[in-house]
Amino acid sequence: MQIRNVKLAQAHSSLDIYHSASDVVLPAVVIVPGGSYQQIKERDSERMALTLATHAFQSFVVRYPVLEYRDYQAAKVAISQTFDYIVAHADELGVDPERLGILGFSAGGQLAAAYSNQSGTKARFAALGYPVIKPTIDERMGVTTEDVSQLVTDRTPATFVWGSVNDGLTPYLDHINAYVTALAQHGVPFELHEFGTGNHGIALANKYTGIVNRDRVDRHMSRWFPLFLEWLGNLK
Repeated sequence: MQIRNVKLAQAHSSLDIYHSASDVVLPAVVIVPGGSYQQIKERDSERMALTLATHAFQSFVVRYPVLEYRDYQAAKVAISQTFDYIVAHADELGVDPERLGILGFSAGGQLAAAYSNQSGTKARFAALGYPVIKPTIDERMGVTTEDVSQLVTDRTPATFVWGSVNDGLTPYLDHINAYVTALAQHGVPFELHEFGTGNHGIALANKYTGIVNRDRVDRHMSRWFPLFLEWLGNLK
């Protein structure tokens, strides 16, 4: 595997590429980590990318502006530039553009949802982990966002969503419920798993992410990942 970083045109943004030298073109996932615009969380970024690589995906991590450079609109531009780069270099990267999707966690889930609903999106599927949907925690994060449930149309790609009933930061009724309701209203294929255990920011919920996440492990909620792979395998 070759791991490298390329700069994006958007300031303070770059793309981590985890390229498997595969004999065949592979599906690919663009990962948008969480971190409340304060940092790019390792639990959501390189550990997620390496895990996807072991399941025969080309994987990518968007490093969007954080800390003093944090800006929701700038982050959206960085994600658009990421997809443009991957599609333009698909042959070199061993990527099948028709099996290219986006995976976002928390604040990154809001960004992933926004991109998946963007006109001309290149994402063929989306996965949102305990996503921020409405701008209820903008003040806490120090950014100005939007209600991404209002962006859903009948052209939104198939979407996989998961979270925890214990999530006090992005409660189900305020966030996930609003988004999946919009998906259902527009006839967008989706799958939802709202786990009775776990919590916000738990990543893969296994020991691999737990060792960089205050030992936050939940065996039941960790089922989201094999369920996601199974869902993805059943997509038309």
